[in-house]
Amino acid sequence: MRVLFSISFLILTFWTANMQAQNEIPIVTIANQKISRAEFERIYKKNNENLQENIDIKTPEEYLELFINFKLKVAEAMHLKIDTVQAFREELAGYRQELSAPYLTDIQFDEKMTRELYRRLKSEVNASHILFAVPENATKAQDEEILAKALKIREEILAGKDFNEAAFAYSDDPSAKHNRGNLGYFSGFQMVAPFEDAAFTLPQGEISQPVKSSFGYHLIKVHDTRENRGEIKVAHIMKMFPPGISNIDKARLNNEMHSIYSKIKDGDDFAELAKAYSDDKQSAMQGGEMPWFSSGRMIPEFAEPAFRLKNIGDVSLPVETAYGYHIIKKTGHRPVPEFDKLKKDIENRIRQDPERNSSSRKVFIEKLKKEYGFHEDSENLKKIGETQVNTGSEENLKLFSLGNQNYYFADFNRYLQENKITSGYFSAYYEEWKNSEIIAYEDSRLEQKHPEFRYLMQEYHDGLLLFNIMEEKIWNFASKDSAGLEKFYKKFKNKFTWDERFRGYVITCDDKKIRDEAENIIENGVSPLEIGDALGAEEKSVEVAEGTWEKGASPAVDYYIWNSKIQSGFNPDLTFVSGDIIPPETKTLDEARGLYISEYQNFLEQNWLKELRKKHKVKINKKELKKVEHVETIR
Repeated sequence: MRVLFSISFLILTFWTANMQAQNEIPIVTIANQKISRAEFERIYKKNNENLQENIDIKTPEEYLELFINFKLKVAEAMHLKIDTVQAFREELAGYRQELSAPYLTDIQFDEKMTRELYRRLKSEVNASHILFAVPENATKAQDEEILAKALKIREEILAGKDFNEAAFAYSDDPSAKHNRGNLGYFSGFQMVAPFEDAAFTLPQGEISQPVKSSFGYHLIKVHDTRENRGEIKVAHIMKMFPPGISNIDKARLNNEMHSIYSKIKDGDDFAELAKAYSDDKQSAMQGGEMPWFSSGRMIPEFAEPAFRLKNIGDVSLPVETAYGYHIIKKTGHRPVPEFDKLKKDIENRIRQDPERNSSSRKVFIEKLKKEYGFHEDSENLKKIGETQVNTGSEENLKLFSLGNQNYYFADFNRYLQENKITSGYFSAYYEEWKNSEIIAYEDSRLEQKHPEFRYLMQEYHDGLLLFNIMEEKIWNFASKDSAGLEKFYKKFKNKFTWDERFRGYVITCDDKKIRDEAENIIENGVSPLEIGDALGAEEKSVEVAEGTWEKGASPAVDYYIWNSKIQSGFNPDLTFVSGDIIPPETKTLDEARGLYISEYQNFLEQNWLKELRKKHKVKINKKELKKVEHVETIR
């Protein structure tokens, strides 16, 4: 019986990785774990090759000491069984799920799809469609009935019936009543994937077979294909048509718009005219400015005249749409970006689109079937039928095999029960389960199949263990051990000291007269904190800041105490200081708590490492170490 892949697989993964290392000549053995020269070289190069300064580059001998310290901490974490804690295993499994994603897809197919979708973004298709809506929970019989209707209408169109008239009469798309099925021009990612796939591959003038999408079945007819004109930015002035507008009122609005157009031609500011006259109040507040749009994102009656404007600043004559009259001004244009600039965005949109992502997944699954010798038992599948079988006799029916793994009806039935599936098309659920198991099989082999993935997972595994044990043994302990920290401070209390500082007041006044008067009063013994009362001035005339400043902390203090140059924003005619210079002195624990905690952590870590070296045996193979090239020599 098949064992389901789970988080526990991770334990096997790292055991396997370690066993492979055991079979190679070790460069170092730490706590009975043999580290091969290949593993050490890979990590040594990875952590040293990208350093900006040569002084930071370690020799193999220097790096080995750091590596040993790292591995000792990991070994101790393993000894304490931190790797078996549920929270650790779940976090590592989460990282693995993210890191495995690029390996569970057909990269060549995805690249081809990405380039094809970019090609579509570079072009626009003008097409009409007839929608035959399929209810969300339609039965198989209902689906077949709707498909038959679509095929019947297609035959009528092929026999001579006008496509757009058929759309008006039969389409379940509400917009067909006024556009007779014509969707105008659209580009890539503006339609659902199956519809887009058909529209961009259908020869001009032909009628498609029924195309199934999440909305239902579509008959599609392509009228034209052209290069994508990119995106345009415009401002407009609009006179809106009220419901049921008469021809007389239309003519009056048309005259008003031509009058506004004349004002524009005479030099009046377009933005001001939009604010004064446009019925589109939202854009009027912005001088008529609208967001960027492409052909497919705007009604054709507006988009086409807008794109016909050649130059930035050109203005159209009044244009009529179903919503009213518009005067359009071109304010910007940008072409479709180059492939390299859109590649990441296209890849993200593919991943977020279930239907496009499904296409990629299907191709990958077919590839895995061939690679692992997939075989399905058609006779046993017939015994499942369209209803759930719970009798014990079917539990051991083999449904398919993949690689060295057999999959039984018991596995499928468990899937149905776990997902609380008790009705519906069980053949569809079987396909879903089968495909997920094929992906899971490949997932379980990634470390064995891809060394770079195995190394990456080992790094995450060890790094996560390191974080957990450092948090437990050093970071949290140092922060909570107040007695130990106090003792450490007393031993090293002269480690952190203040440089010369100024303690007193910075007084800022509104004008020089008040400043001079305030300085005289303070020199005569009045406290700076009482200067406002002594001056009889309004509170806003004098600002007093009390504090202690190091050099560089205050432009005023720097100027008066340490004779620095006048800095930007500081005016000595308005500001002066009063106080005393404090000589260098030792920082108290409270003043340097963060620094002392950090030092205490380092102190604890060094002592801990000494204990670990006593606890876990370390053996270095100096002969193998000498074979490791210095990073500087291989750059």
